[in-house]
Amino acid sequence: MHYTLHQLQIFLKVVEKKSITGASEELFLTQPAVSIQLKKFQDQFEIPLTEVVGRQLYVTDFGHEVAKAAMEILDVVDQINYKTHAYRQLLTGRLKLSIVSTGKYVMPYFLSDFIKANAAVQLVMDVTNKNLVIESLEKNEVDFALVSVLPDNLKVSTLPLLNNELYLVASPKLGIDAQKVTRKVFSKYPLIYRESGSATRSAMEQFITGNNIASNQKIELTSNEAVKQAVLSGLGISIMPLIGLKNEIKNGEIQVVPFKGLPISSQWNLIWMQNKNLSPVANSFVQYLENKKDEVIADSFSWYLNFNNES
Repeated sequence: MHYTLHQLQIFLKVVEKKSITGASEELFLTQPAVSIQLKKFQDQFEIPLTEVVGRQLYVTDFGHEVAKAAMEILDVVDQINYKTHAYRQLLTGRLKLSIVSTGKYVMPYFLSDFIKANAAVQLVMDVTNKNLVIESLEKNEVDFALVSVLPDNLKVSTLPLLNNELYLVASPKLGIDAQKVTRKVFSKYPLIYRESGSATRSAMEQFITGNNIASNQKIELTSNEAVKQAVLSGLGISIMPLIGLKNEIKNGEIQVVPFKGLPISSQWNLIWMQNKNLSPVANSFVQYLENKKDEVIADSFSWYLNFNNES
């Protein structure tokens, strides 16, 4: 057999995503490139690793056994790399994070200089909704999570990073007069929600319920980006985190609509389990954030702070 480490990595990602498309997106490869490497890997085994039923890809029992062995092989390779870098006195290892979807507008800025200064550190970051973020933290699948609502049922250590402000937003196409906004705006236009399990969805529902606001039509979408595109098109209005709307507000494509009780304020927090023994990489990252977070905020989020101060 002559399979490569690259083929093992691709096969493991296909197993994880149960999709060639999903694997290609995660690995930043084209679908044909993933398919070719998967076929080359499969050709070295007489027993099928995967099968397609309908349009769904399934991993066979044998495929799961191979995936388990592949993971062990790659772990050994990581250990070799770790020992090599450690011998050279370089900070090395994996830094694993799971962040809420709106955190993708925040976390990269707090990671950038740290990763640049520690080229031997491998970053793995998953972006999903709050429920799955907390689940991955509880299962010890990640070092850290980024959330705007702290979990009630877990004992976690917390490092506050940046305020999270949610505003009522609409497309200028709707012609909403910001000086004459009343509660009727929520019944006049469809109200666009995130999916269940999203912290933005929970905050929005609490605001609507707490203020006895009636809305005639509701739309549910499964990502912050999808909600933003729906608002841009004039499909409806929503209550969204300001952090992801920088360019749209600057270009006049989205209107922030003043409304009593808004913005809803919370805070993005980096959290980790209190009983977790942090790796040298994870410890170094915490120390970096404690020393540099104010500098990162001043350099990367001045527009955001100025908007909040002017509102």
